[in-house]
Amino acid sequence: MDQQQNNVFARRASLISRKFSDYNIDSLFFFNTSNIFYLSGFSGSDGVLLLTPAKTILLVDGRYTTQASLQTKSVQVIEYKDKMSGIIQAIGDFRLKKIGFESDQLTVDIYNKISSGLHNKSFVPLSDELKLIRARKDKTEISLMKKAASIASSAICEALSEIRPGITEKDLAVQLEYSARKLGADQVSFDPIVASGKNSALPHAKPTTKKIKKGDFIVIDFGVKYKGYCSDETCTVAFGELTKKQKHAYQAVKIAQEEALVCIKSNVAANAVDRRARSAFHEKYRNYFVHATGHGVGLEVHEAPRLASNSQDVLETNMVVTVEPGLYFPGQWGIRIEDTVLVKENCCEKLTKMDKELIVI
Repeated sequence: MDQQQNNVFARRASLISRKFSDYNIDSLFFFNTSNIFYLSGFSGSDGVLLLTPAKTILLVDGRYTTQASLQTKSVQVIEYKDKMSGIIQAIGDFRLKKIGFESDQLTVDIYNKISSGLHNKSFVPLSDELKLIRARKDKTEISLMKKAASIASSAICEALSEIRPGITEKDLAVQLEYSARKLGADQVSFDPIVASGKNSALPHAKPTTKKIKKGDFIVIDFGVKYKGYCSDETCTVAFGELTKKQKHAYQAVKIAQEEALVCIKSNVAANAVDRRARSAFHEKYRNYFVHATGHGVGLEVHEAPRLASNSQDVLETNMVVTVEPGLYFPGQWGIRIEDTVLVKENCCEKLTKMDKELIVI
């Protein structure tokens, strides 16, 4: 790890620790593995990060000591034998009094175990205060996300060339992942969605052994991870000729997405983007758009900010979000179009690469 990367982690930790007085804490425990990676570079699947104004401490068990030492040159690594005991001991060793933690990461059982060992100390839950800490991306993060998006788009393009009579949804999902790994992806960022015909009316459909047939819409929702960072893109294509109703519905989704994209820029309320997409559907289609317009993407495929009607988030420069309106007609078919975009001062930049004009195969 070079000095420049160490400086990035130190800067990120410093930005958070400056807010300790606002949170009325003197330290902060992170349990979320994505936040731990973001603040230290440690990519192990278990551990705890303790942030104080003076230093960053990574607590791990013996499985990860060597890995942590290799990946976190500017972080103090402490090995524990028992996680709960290790946390309580660190609190005592560093003389912490008001300890913040990610409230959405602890079960009641773990919270009670830690709290029972904290005599005359406060264990302070934080939630909304931490949700946006990774939302604004730096140049390196944006570059990695562009690469991830490029790989995923190329994999989708390759998979489309495989569509033919008799191919199943599962066949296409396997092809997607194979192509992505061949193109350089480390892994998929979520289980691929390949849904055709009636299955495409299910927003979170899983690939089945259903054979794709003429007249089907095929919804492909796919993303990869590249060096820790995710992509997310959805294409809906037609296999054979469509009805007028299907064509009109597709154009309605495309227009709704374009309306939302035009709305995205710095200082725009996230719920305003959702409202813009929803209003584009008018009365004819509005009841068939059943989910939020989008979400943040980064180290996780779903993170802040949310582009939803109840969101209180405000878009800022260098946030990365998806825009994915859709229409779903139960028992018939569904359509979703999704791009991942970078928020800029006066507009947004698409990171995903597939053209969203209707493709007929």
